[in-house]
Amino acid sequence: MTRNSKSNPREYPNKPVVGVGGVVIRGNETLLIRRGSEPLKDQWSIPGGTLELGETLREGVARELHEETGIEVNVLDLIEVFERVFPGDDGDPKNPRYHFVIVDYLCEAAGGLLRAGSDVTDARFVREEDLESYGLTETALRVLRKGFAMARARNGQESR
Repeated sequence: MTRNSKSNPREYPNKPVVGVGGVVIRGNETLLIRRGSEPLKDQWSIPGGTLELGETLREGVARELHEETGIEVNVLDLIEVFERVFPGDDGDPKNPRYHFVIVDYLCEAAGGLLRAGSDVTDARFVREEDLESYGLTETALRVLRKGFAMARARNGQESR
């Protein structure tokens, strides 16, 4: 495959694509989605998507979470920035199938009704102790655990 796939502009990109995600913590639960498209189709993940031109990171997080889950959020603190590179069919590191730089933020739910929206086949709140059973990537598990820790610290600070 070559760059600039017409069917999926994220596939074989000319440059890394900026992705945004939101870790919504509600008590001892977090919001997960089941992806409806590649990469990681049919896998559970943190809700999010790609940043649009002219959009701030926080605006992108709020938009993507609403589109994918129906939930409106307040975007709080940066959790982590990481990259995910999927090799292409030819194995050439200069021609990856996907290359994302992903920026994940801690969020709090501010309204809306939970539903599976665009590019998502399911959306649900999951208890922290049940995360292992959802087949999440190691990176997603790490980010979610950081999000829970940050939410606990934030709530501890707010209660003082």
